[in-house]
Amino acid sequence: MRYHRSDIVGRAVDILDMYGLPDMSMRRIASELGLQPSALYHHFASKQALLAAVADEILARGIRPAPAAERWDEQVVAVSHELRDSMLAYRDGAELVATVHAFGLGAAALEGRLAAAISSGGFDDEFAGAAATTILYFLFGHVSDEQTHLQANSVGAIDAEPLGRAGSESFDLGLGLILDGIRLQQSSPARER
Repeated sequence: MRYHRSDIVGRAVDILDMYGLPDMSMRRIASELGLQPSALYHHFASKQALLAAVADEILARGIRPAPAAERWDEQVVAVSHELRDSMLAYRDGAELVATVHAFGLGAAALEGRLAAAISSGGFDDEFAGAAATTILYFLFGHVSDEQTHLQANSVGAIDAEPLGRAGSESFDLGLGLILDGIRLQQSSPARER
């Protein structure tokens, strides 16, 4: 059977969710598809390229239609929740997306969408980019912590209640603190020079 790039990515997403990022090897993916590992390199130049495609797929599966006529900060909250939910939907999703981002591969729209929302509030592009990066790093850290807690709890490594609502409330509080800092810059005398 001939596999397409999308078939490989879909199977890799399933493997990620079943086994986690450390066990998502080219060998395992190829084995699950009944292929030799070398066959995957026909579609992906490297494992990093495959990881980027998997991260993009995870994020694409979580895209929601943007509500119309929102203020810049409401747009940031909507995009942040979409990204959080997308990463939380798959085991090690935050680790994968953060790793791909660190490689400078895939998921290129992450900061762009956040920066565009911030820019729409009247901030210059440089500031909007820096603010978007700050939000993105908060997202990676918070979701990684949530996933670690969930996984440790599921295997009995810790005996604690799932974060659930507390995780969501903590996320909203942290994001709100960052947005408050951005809003302060909007009216700062230093920004008016």
